[in-house]
Amino acid sequence: MDNRMMQAMIFAAGLGTRLKPLTDHVPKALVNVAGSPLLKHVICRMKDAGFQRIVVNVHHFSKQITDYLEANQNFGMNICISDETDHLLDTGGGLKAAKPFFDRAPILVHNVDILSNVDLKDFYESNLQAAATLLVSERQTKRYLLFDNDMRLVGWTNIETGEVKSPFLNIDPSNCQKFAFSGIHIFSPCLFPLMESYPDCFGIIDFYLHICADVPIKGRVGKNLQLMDVGKLNTLHEADDFVKQLHLE
Repeated sequence: MDNRMMQAMIFAAGLGTRLKPLTDHVPKALVNVAGSPLLKHVICRMKDAGFQRIVVNVHHFSKQITDYLEANQNFGMNICISDETDHLLDTGGGLKAAKPFFDRAPILVHNVDILSNVDLKDFYESNLQAAATLLVSERQTKRYLLFDNDMRLVGWTNIETGEVKSPFLNIDPSNCQKFAFSGIHIFSPCLFPLMESYPDCFGIIDFYLHICADVPIKGRVGKNLQLMDVGKLNTLHEADDFVKQLHLE
């Protein structure tokens, strides 16, 4: 690994509609799990892994997030705010808008509502050469990313509806490896020029699916990965136990 700064982005701009009515008054990023906001859990894990610069995008109750970070002195880190208060840009648009904050080093991207035991330092340092690497798992879901035998992204499918998205014609999901996306990935700044023609608002997975025929987008299966998407009210109590079990608090 070279001497460039380890840098990351936390997607914290979402409306948190699945966590209503809590998010009628606070942003999802500040919803408490095991006594601390989701945002603090992710920041502290990044800090422990050796990341020096973090960009946090904000939209819903954005001032609450910026005030929280200021009150905690940014947890002793270099934290920058990518302000989407006026327009929510989705994940791809949010990353594109944050481009000025980053240098040429790969960017670890992490959804604020994801808790896991993944070794962020190892995941980052082991995937510095790829254009993008998506952390995936074998968890059961309706929506899967599709990979070839070399773990190169080739598409997406909803197994309940049969919908398939892929730049490859006549792709057969039954001939692909299916994995669930974790909400954690590594993005190389070399991909920013490919975003220039995209609108302000777009999803990052849609972007990866559009370019994967021309640019290798890799998947990495998390070994012994334990992960929780804290997206619904009925998962909050489970999330408390999950954090304590993994000693993440």
